[in-house]
Amino acid sequence: MYELKGFFMAAPNPNGVLVALATTVFGYSLMQTVVVPALGLLTRELGTTRTWSAWILSAFLLSSAVLTPLLGRLGDLYGKRRVMIGVLVAYAIGMAGAALAQDIGQLIAARVVQGSALAVVPLSMAILRETLARERLPFAMGLVSGIVGAGAGAGLVVGGLLADHLSWRYLFVLGALLALTSLLMVSRWVPESRHRATGRLDLPGAALLGSSLVAVLLGLTQGPAWGWTSVRVLGLFALGALLLAALLAVERARSDALVDVGELADRPMLATHLAALLFGAGSYFFYLAMPLFAQQRGGVGFGASITVAGLLMLPGMLAIIPAGMAIGRMSAALGPRWPLAGGFLLFVAGSALLAFGHTAEWQHLVFYAVIGAGSGLVMGSLPKLIADIVPLTRTGTANGINNIARTVGGVIGSQLAAALIASSTSGSAAGVPDSAFTTLFWLGAAAAVIGVAISPLAVRRTPVLA
Repeated sequence: MYELKGFFMAAPNPNGVLVALATTVFGYSLMQTVVVPALGLLTRELGTTRTWSAWILSAFLLSSAVLTPLLGRLGDLYGKRRVMIGVLVAYAIGMAGAALAQDIGQLIAARVVQGSALAVVPLSMAILRETLARERLPFAMGLVSGIVGAGAGAGLVVGGLLADHLSWRYLFVLGALLALTSLLMVSRWVPESRHRATGRLDLPGAALLGSSLVAVLLGLTQGPAWGWTSVRVLGLFALGALLLAALLAVERARSDALVDVGELADRPMLATHLAALLFGAGSYFFYLAMPLFAQQRGGVGFGASITVAGLLMLPGMLAIIPAGMAIGRMSAALGPRWPLAGGFLLFVAGSALLAFGHTAEWQHLVFYAVIGAGSGLVMGSLPKLIADIVPLTRTGTANGINNIARTVGGVIGSQLAAALIASSTSGSAAGVPDSAFTTLFWLGAAAAVIGVAISPLAVRRTPVLA
């Protein structure tokens, strides 16, 4: 890739780097969920079925899972700024393609291209670690991590507003504008990498990792439609396991492996990835349950609009940012293990409160704000813990795999929630019963309880300094 001089080659500015990366991550996280409120509208206007419209989300998810660790590794090898610029260009093209899509096939293809944008999160963490002074790093990582969650919540509100009042195409016009803005800011303020990994791109490892993730995630996303015990779903899970075994065998023999098997077997790293998976699963119980409860009419629910349903979750999403920014001070005062454990404890408390009481709007606003504060601590802790575990030259790759663990957890959580909701309404026209929502909130609490238990295992007693 070429680099423009002058405006695009300003001297490194730590504040500018942080603003550029925060804006980039916000643009990605907003567009991650902005289509959720519009799925019904897209199904009608594109003349398709619910099965095909579900692929608007699934295609994005699968593409993210396959591309993120590969792009993170490319950043470690060839420069994080360079790879991030390429990702943002592809993201803008994918958004433009979606805005111009004439049928569901074109829209799904555009979403596949957009899936590359998840890589901006691990790339941002790697750039922050390389660019900022060590004392500023926990604050910056907490801020950027918090924006991931807050942007996802804002996407539900923005998506509802645009779906209620404008064409669905404006969802992707907004995404294209955000991508172009991020591209200009990254080109202006983010310096090129000073530390790069050695070796070559591990294409066999990338192919095996991507194939195994596709098999497992496809089985999870299609499980409710095909049946969890169907030959196709069980076959996909078996294929995923075989490909994963082949991946581990191949990676053990490589010195420049995409997946460092020894690193994965390391207890702190394994616990960190498991914490990300549990957090992803727990979060999606609420992403599905709370908007559904708010919009349901008759029986339980508020009969709210799409916009109001999103607004009821907004305090929780806003609480993520200040909680993530507090990681540095908490770690200095209480030690490195407490922010992650404390975040999961707050998640447990908010989940339990919602399980006991969720029939009033104020309960959604207040109790989900507690969950949001816990989410901010968890999301801010994970990249900080990874920075203490891996050397500088593997930061992008390790954060990419951690984001994939959270993505897989999100798929598990969303599919468990969908299966529970479907089974609770089987043969009934009365809507989803209150008992199903209560169960989902308790499942969120259960995932967080396990997170509390494993949090002490995720801490490296002697942090890696280089």
